[in-house]
Amino acid sequence: MEIARCRCFGLTVIIVLTSLSLRAQSAAPSSGLINRSGILYSHKNDKVYVVDPEHGGIAIIAPNGIVKSLHTGSGPVSLAVNEQTGRVYVANSGDKSVAVIDGSTDTMIAMRSTAARPYALAIDEVTDKVFVSNTFSDQLTVIDGKTNAISNVKAGSADAILVDARRSKVYLLGYESDSVRVLDEQTDTLTKLFAGAMHLWAIAQLGSVLYVTHVQDASLEAINVETHATKTIATGAMPCALAEDDDRNELYVANYAGSISIIDTRNGSAIATLNVGGHPQAIAVDTEQRLLYVADAQESSVNIIDIQSRRVLQILKMNGQPYALSVDTRTHRVFAATTGSSPYKELKVQLAPALLGKNRGHKD
Repeated sequence: MEIARCRCFGLTVIIVLTSLSLRAQSAAPSSGLINRSGILYSHKNDKVYVVDPEHGGIAIIAPNGIVKSLHTGSGPVSLAVNEQTGRVYVANSGDKSVAVIDGSTDTMIAMRSTAARPYALAIDEVTDKVFVSNTFSDQLTVIDGKTNAISNVKAGSADAILVDARRSKVYLLGYESDSVRVLDEQTDTLTKLFAGAMHLWAIAQLGSVLYVTHVQDASLEAINVETHATKTIATGAMPCALAEDDDRNELYVANYAGSISIIDTRNGSAIATLNVGGHPQAIAVDTEQRLLYVADAQESSVNIIDIQSRRVLQILKMNGQPYALSVDTRTHRVFAATTGSSPYKELKVQLAPALLGKNRGHKD
């Protein structure tokens, strides 16, 4: 039995390679840094970006299907896009840097060194600041998007970052903690929000409420950031990924033990549990098509779920292990970041109209 250290969007822990780590079915076990922000769609640039660690760069997928490779640095692990400026930021863990890319020309315009090995990225599009966590470091690197100037703030190690631009707050999630650290952008002061339990894994925000999963328990914590009131909500075992639908006031939880929980965010309660089997660990929602996509790296598959009928419509098998998902909201094409010979796969979704729920595309 081989043991490896793997970090996976809010998880840094020693794990057995036969369970949480990504392993090729026909190759020797391997491990490394992965992040569910390893792939994303930019509405402003109308392109999909995905990290390509094997080639030290990213793949850029245009609407016409043309793919461009761009070298960004060693060990790219995560991405973020400023949807106001169109700039793309790539965290290169291997050479301790962040690459800055012009999204209109697909050219690198700057390379900035970080305090240590960068892992997670988040952007405040109001202040045009980029926040970068550093692995095994208490320094948070901050990039000024206007000048590309670098500064560092002692904020503790973070496995995930979420920016609340409306309140000028940066939420820092760490696996080895029972609290979310809160950085005030205006004063650089740190406070904490109690998150209910140790071993925090995923984080999302709807309005004034933060949702933080407890991977050790079958629950998540709803935290009102204004009143600091908290509520524990039951989920399936090992909740590890979140996707939100603001319009329908629903939160979708991927539970690694083999299920999906659906949370009504208006009253903070679980309203449905879908058993999908396997080990789901990434999730994305197409709000217009009312489809939920759930990736299972261990099974090399993606489940497609009809949100309205709560049914699994299709299970797509693929080469490589999907660990992150992104939906092109204009064309409704879906892409998965994968380990293996290719950094990504486009999902070949083929659903008969009769399989889909009624009122497709209409909001409640």
